[in-house]
Formats: sequence, C-alpha cells, structure tokens
Amino acid sequence: MTSQQRKPFNALEPAQQAGILCNDPQFQKFAATRSGLPDQQFSTSAAAQYLRDCCQIKSRRQLASDPTARTQFQMLRTEFDAWAGRIQSPR
Repeated sequence: MTSQQRKPFNALEPAQQAGILCNDPQFQKFAATRSGLPDQQFSTSAAAQYLRDCCQIKSRRQLASDPTARTQFQMLRTEFDAWAGRIQSPR
C-alpha cells in the first residue's frame, strides 16, 4: 500500500487506531499524566497497558468484538483529542 492509498486514521479499525495511539509520544504523555506520573516518560507498552485498563480489555483485538470496550475507546480518544487541543473539551 503506497502513501496515496493509506486510509485516514478514522477509517482504520479500532485495534489499529489503538496501536497507532500507543506509539504516539503525545498519547504516551497523556497516559502518564492520567496515571498520575506526568514527569515520567511512558513507553509504548505502558501506554498500551493504560489503554487496556481504560477499556477493560486484555487485548486491543477485543475492540473489534466488544461494543462496550469500543465505546470506552472512543471516549478515551475524545478525551485525548481534547487534552491535545485537537477538539474542544467534551461537556
């Protein structure tokens, strides 16, 4: 798949989105802050664990089959986007 054929982030499956987010340094900082560790560097694996804890799942693959986890993931994405200044804070 070339860069011209890449799907937009929002068109990806939730598990793919979750994997990309966990590799994002800004999401890692968000996860660290939310975990009460704002001065520490969060790794990809720590961010992934934070995401699994928030969505109450054992594997990101569950986002494809568990509607409750998928809803939790969407809420987490909204909170992250607001924290990052990409959208206004949800009310």
